[in-house]
Amino acid sequence: MPYHEHFPRRGRIEVVCGSMFSGKTEELIRRIKRARIAQQQVKIFKPCIDTRYSDVEVVSHDSQSVASVPVASAAEMMSLASAADVVGVDEAQLFDEGLVEVCNLLANQGKRVIVAGLDMDFRGNPFGPMPALCAVAEDVTKVHAVCVRCGELAQFSHRLVAGDNQVMLGEMQTYEPLCRQCYDHCCEQAKKE
Repeated sequence: MPYHEHFPRRGRIEVVCGSMFSGKTEELIRRIKRARIAQQQVKIFKPCIDTRYSDVEVVSHDSQSVASVPVASAAEMMSLASAADVVGVDEAQLFDEGLVEVCNLLANQGKRVIVAGLDMDFRGNPFGPMPALCAVAEDVTKVHAVCVRCGELAQFSHRLVAGDNQVMLGEMQTYEPLCRQCYDHCCEQAKKE
């Protein structure tokens, strides 16, 4: 029996990562819309703690949106995604480490899994399950914002407000995208103060 008859649908994991304001959610929405045009069944998830723009929609900073299902843990996605051909996950860095196993299981079931999230926290450290997702994904797309200080490509999310918690939901008044040099300069300035 030919190989393709054993595995008729080939699942895959696609990761879209980068800093705040780099277009991660916008790219996730673009891919989801294309899947819908192709008549594929789509299910999108987001962490229930992310209520910045909407409780039940994934919304980009430029106000594009798609309906989603808020979940408290990655494990909840398994049964909810059973009928989907394509599974989208936004703000993946906010999920538990179990997200990696869930994405692998969904891809092994023949589903296309598209994951978007911050690859680094405000300290410049790898964030949540994102490094492991990048490792197991078939495709990783790193998107960049524009540094608000010098105009170069930005890959760091510089926090503008006080707080040591790794997770602090916010927008332009809370974070700014910076390139490596501007980010390092801000960190050095903060140490001197």
